[in-house]
Amino acid sequence: QLEVVESGGGLVQPGGSLRLSCAASRVMDYYTIGWFRQAPGKEREWVSCISRSGRSIKYLESVKGRFTISRGNAKNTVYLQMNSLKPEDTAVYYCAADILSWDRCSRNSGDFGSWGKGTQVTVSS
Repeated sequence: QLEVVESGGGLVQPGGSLRLSCAASRVMDYYTIGWFRQAPGKEREWVSCISRSGRSIKYLESVKGRFTISRGNAKNTVYLQMNSLKPEDTAVYYCAADILSWDRCSRNSGDFGSWGKGTQVTVSS
């Protein structure tokens, strides 16, 4: 299994930005990557995913136009750029990885076998 570690979370005011990183000890290009989040008292929610090919990228409707998932040039990092943050984006954000078919981008947490421990994002004034 791939070990992944999230970073980049923090406290930000509404309208602000954060860039989350998901780093691994191996090249991540071979893996489908998903970002999920879990707010207090709520179930874990899928946020975004990128396929191994990079051709399939999907977003939760409520973050479309504000969040961008991308693979880093170093090939062992995937980013989630979060702009125009809202209080409802407050959650622990998790990176997940697995080897799915080349163009497949999954919203299903059960498809991912490797998970990080999460990074807290708090959006508050």
